[in-house]
Amino acid sequence: MSIFKEFREFISRGNVIDLAVGIVIGASFNAIVDALVKGILMPLVGLLTGGINFADKKIVIRPAEVVNGREIPENALYYGQVIQAIISFVIVALAVFLLIKAINRLRRLTEKQNQEAEAQTPPSPAPEVILLEEIRDLIKNFKN
Repeated sequence: MSIFKEFREFISRGNVIDLAVGIVIGASFNAIVDALVKGILMPLVGLLTGGINFADKKIVIRPAEVVNGREIPENALYYGQVIQAIISFVIVALAVFLLIKAINRLRRLTEKQNQEAEAQTPPSPAPEVILLEEIRDLIKNFKN
């Protein structure tokens, strides 16, 4: 079997396609969360902390300088971006948690409805009972 044929079979499986759709939706959701964090939440956090903009927060290890006419950029640790990434992660984790919680609630509700429906329908007799009833009916018909 050629590699192309194996690859085509692999891609055509439903779970791989579902995974690809999930990745695309997840990337779009990540863009929404990033915009929410950077555009709405962080300015509000900055307002609460006295106008601090976390995106600009950094620890400068070596400042920018000009040596022999050549500019050497600063070397810094941008911890504000890490704070924003942590907030984004918490929002995504919370959204996934709420989604999974809703799915599990729906699943439990569906299972409960199925169990109630099964409880309302009388159980079918065992195969041996059905066979014995058929034999009984045949004997009755044979006597008549």
